[in-house]
Amino acid sequence: MATQDFKRKLTAIFSADVEGYSRLMAEDEETTVRTITTYREVMTTLIQQHRGKVVDSPGDNVLAEFTSVVDAVQCAVAVQKEISARNTELPENRQMQFRIGINIGDVIQEGDRIYGDGVNIAARLEGLAEPGGICISKTAFDHIETKLPYGYDFIGEQTVKNIPKPVGAYRVLMDPRVTVKGKLEEEKPAPARRTPILVGIAVVLVLAIIVGIWQFYMRRLSVEPASVEKMAFPLPDKPSIAVLPFDNLSGDSQQDYFSDGITESIITALSNVSNLFVIARNSTFTYKGKPVKMQQVAQELGVRYVLEGSVQRSGDQVRITAQLNDALKGHHLWAEKYDRKIGEIFALQDEITERVATALEVKLTEGEQARMWRRKADNPKAYEYFLRGLEIYRSFTKEDNAQARKLWEKAAELDPNYAQAWLQIGWTHYRDGRFGWTDTPAKSLSQAEDLAQKTLTLDDSMPEAYSLLSVVFMARRQNDKAVAYGEKALALAPNLADLTATIGVTYLYSGRPEEAIELVKKAMRLSPYYPAWYLPVLGLAYRLTGQYEEAIATMEKWPPRDPRSMLPHMILAFTYVEAGRKEDAHAAVAEVLKRNPKASIKGYAKMIPYKDPAEIERVLESLRKAGLPE
Repeated sequence: MATQDFKRKLTAIFSADVEGYSRLMAEDEETTVRTITTYREVMTTLIQQHRGKVVDSPGDNVLAEFTSVVDAVQCAVAVQKEISARNTELPENRQMQFRIGINIGDVIQEGDRIYGDGVNIAARLEGLAEPGGICISKTAFDHIETKLPYGYDFIGEQTVKNIPKPVGAYRVLMDPRVTVKGKLEEEKPAPARRTPILVGIAVVLVLAIIVGIWQFYMRRLSVEPASVEKMAFPLPDKPSIAVLPFDNLSGDSQQDYFSDGITESIITALSNVSNLFVIARNSTFTYKGKPVKMQQVAQELGVRYVLEGSVQRSGDQVRITAQLNDALKGHHLWAEKYDRKIGEIFALQDEITERVATALEVKLTEGEQARMWRRKADNPKAYEYFLRGLEIYRSFTKEDNAQARKLWEKAAELDPNYAQAWLQIGWTHYRDGRFGWTDTPAKSLSQAEDLAQKTLTLDDSMPEAYSLLSVVFMARRQNDKAVAYGEKALALAPNLADLTATIGVTYLYSGRPEEAIELVKKAMRLSPYYPAWYLPVLGLAYRLTGQYEEAIATMEKWPPRDPRSMLPHMILAFTYVEAGRKEDAHAAVAEVLKRNPKASIKGYAKMIPYKDPAEIERVLESLRKAGLPE
């Protein structure tokens, strides 16, 4: 390498690669290449926006340089946030997570390329980063410690391959609240003879607390208020709130299920309050682990208030912090820290819920308050099993459905009066019967009905039990009973998005498509980042009212969000026929058969529970015209 061909310079190096790239390529090369090409374009755009330059991108790696390490770290946070958001549109096994390492060091530049230990250290830091995370060198940290509003976790001096000296490394927490990890400790009384020293310490502590409180309040008051004009949705005519996922400060990611469960319990309790508008879990959990501002959350979800908090667990002790923010005014309404034993967790959830309702000047009815306090487990271990099952159940696979059922059966065994455990076992049987995960679907539906009724004997105010009965009777094509139970569920839980959309399905198949449209639109407002299954319910309801353009536009959003399923293409096929688009219908059937070569009209006929037999025949005739085999 000739001397005149290169030069030395100090620069910030950004190195990123894909975790599990070989597995992704082995499973599906074409899809992996398409995804990484898109993500690389996204990263390149963000790098350029942050005044950086991509210098190399072999395979799954992206190497970039910045003149400012501040720009490099801000870009890395923006990249991880954008990639995380895009991953939600992909099946879990196809999601692509990047690890990013950042270093500041001396490099050799030759043409457009850079070399040297500065680059090698960035690559080694990338290997230390968690999937979806960022790891920076101590050299980089020293430059940005006070310049960016993130938290940092020092992971020590790391010995890395081909670098002679250990490298000090920090993980970027991508959160303005710096996390201090450690076990909860019991306070111990000090000996009386140390009183003079303790008095001095107490004075210092009091002064520190006063300064801390002043800084806390001033920091919160300085937050830029949310703008009503910039909100993605009009503000509801009642107090509106989003509950962000409570941070897990236990130092163990395996405990996420516990902090997530507490968050969901609070969301559910608030959703039972008729005079509140509560954003669903599906939407608020899209912000999990992301550095978001109250202003951003409020504007994207169309709410005024945001509740945030944290959970730290050590043995049978739990510390929970909670803070309620008024995004329109740019400050908090209240903040509190609670130290309790694990057995008191249910009462604590109720206390936080009531505190929110009081702060928002919402009066609970007698029935709402009763529902809030009744549906609890008596056994903390049963609650543990319940939360673990809930985490697994969301995967929506036959295997995870069975595993979740085993955990809930353990919960019910430990606490036979735990209504929620019996209810969730019922939902697993419903899934088996409805989605073909058993050879005895009728038996599974009967088990689901029995468990819903058992739940109601323990707590007759559980809306989800009535919702389960509604879908069970719908699957049996006993539509009148399905609607009756659906109405009871809606009366008890006016703010639960998934429940609202589920009852929309019941109305759809019972000849009430106009009401189904209203319910699904309401559910979509309660959950702006709604799950994909809302789309076919709304699309089919549009179809039944003759609004074919709206039906097709809605349902064409479904396949990209559920690319492996044949159902989006099946429904589009007969809708295209009825809209006069036969070529599109034939193409949709081809997609159906590509995903399930055994798909047939006879098989699909078993899946559609319309109350009106003529409507079933209309669907099947349209599928014949689209070319689906008998």
